[in-house]
Amino acid sequence: MKLVAIVAAALAALVLADVASAHARVSPAVSVSGQLQLYSLAVPTEKENATTTKVVLTLPKGFSIDSFVPSPGWTRSVQQTGSGDSAVVQKVTWNGGSTPTEEDSLFQFLAQPAHAGTYTFDVQQTYSDGSIVDWSGPESAEAPAPTISVKSSLGGSSTSTLAIIALVLG
Repeated sequence: MKLVAIVAAALAALVLADVASAHARVSPAVSVSGQLQLYSLAVPTEKENATTTKVVLTLPKGFSIDSFVPSPGWTRSVQQTGSGDSAVVQKVTWNGGSTPTEEDSLFQFLAQPAHAGTYTFDVQQTYSDGSIVDWSGPESAEAPAPTISVKSSLGGSSTSTLAIIALVLG
């Protein structure tokens, strides 16, 4: 029970840190390869007197989306190869919404990373005034690309509580 409380507190700290940094984010920041998980894409509207009206997410190789959570007020179009169970989503576009300044556009989907490693997503954000922000730069850039770290597992019976917390906070 104590472990659950510690992990919950660590996750809350991560969420607050993500909000404070005001960058496009894909979460969870750390996940497990080969496991279907719920992911969120949050894109901040930072520009004064403009709204976010379109978001385009380009997926890295090996990251497969299974399905989407509805995003009220937004329409979604998907660019993919194949169809049915063999479909591979390459790009997702959400438009028609309107997210005001100091709020985030939030999109969720069930997905599965194929292997351990770092996955980098390209995100393009369009504002109501026609300006575009490409969230595709390195971590040190003004508009860095969102990344997640994928592990083959999050530990076993020999992993200490401290190691799990360090992994979550990392």
